[in-house]
Amino acid sequence: MTLSRRELLHSAVAAGAVASVSQETVLAAIENVATHGRIKHSVVFWCFNVAGGMWDIDKTCQIAKGLGCKSVEICGPETWDTLAKYGLTCAIAPNGMPGAPFMKGFNNPRYQDEVIARTSKMIDDCAAAKVPSVIAFTGYKWNDADDPASGEISLKDGAANCIAGLKKIAGHAEKKGVTICLEHLNSRDGSHPMKGHPGYQGDDIDYVCDIVRKVGSPKVKVLFDIYHVQIMNGDVIRRIEQHKDVIGHVHTAGNPGRAELDDKQEINFPPIMRKLIEIGYQGYVGHEFIPTRDALAGLREAVALCDV
Repeated sequence: MTLSRRELLHSAVAAGAVASVSQETVLAAIENVATHGRIKHSVVFWCFNVAGGMWDIDKTCQIAKGLGCKSVEICGPETWDTLAKYGLTCAIAPNGMPGAPFMKGFNNPRYQDEVIARTSKMIDDCAAAKVPSVIAFTGYKWNDADDPASGEISLKDGAANCIAGLKKIAGHAEKKGVTICLEHLNSRDGSHPMKGHPGYQGDDIDYVCDIVRKVGSPKVKVLFDIYHVQIMNGDVIRRIEQHKDVIGHVHTAGNPGRAELDDKQEINFPPIMRKLIEIGYQGYVGHEFIPTRDALAGLREAVALCDV
């Protein structure tokens, strides 16, 4: 069964209840903690919105702006005027696929035409609004993304399909000046629909980077999600060095649990951020954790920790 994004996000609330913050408390508590100017921080909207259950787009923008972030991301064109009102951009846009967009991707000929059409439309919208990137996915490895019993697409065929599909759209991305970022996701954590993705074919960062290199376009890159890389590959700093030529966007979250970037999780973020600076990374760092306590406090801590 395919879960809609609304259902997925509501399940995030069930997994970790987060108290609402009054508008007055929000405005009083905001402090600019992104002061060094070397990391371009972004707030991933779905984590803090949860289908309307927490922060709306205005409150998210107020908080992002107050903390010193440059972007609110993975939100559709209907929100971009609001972002602009606060002097923010959308660092990376969704691809426009309905439901759980990571399930049906470039690896599967059954869905590829729709993925290309929807991504192309989003590229047009991004170009018009000066949004720099749009997200992309390999998709699940099953012939029918909703049915594990339908048989598997081989790794070789999945890669070949991704390369062919991305080549079909790369020229359009180049013409419009928008980068397509193919995301690596973990397939190990099956505890929650937004913490891991059993069945996702692009679960090896080396595999995803190889696909992108074979596409051979300056506008097709990798979304390097530190949380997912830690789960599947580890050795995060060395991976950044190895794949610095294809990293187009970065995400954070604490592991295990995709929660706050605090002392209950195992990833040491400051040296990872310093490595990004060392390799000359100029893109955004999107904070994509699922809050388990006060969301504003957790986001403030994440921005401060990563602002090296």
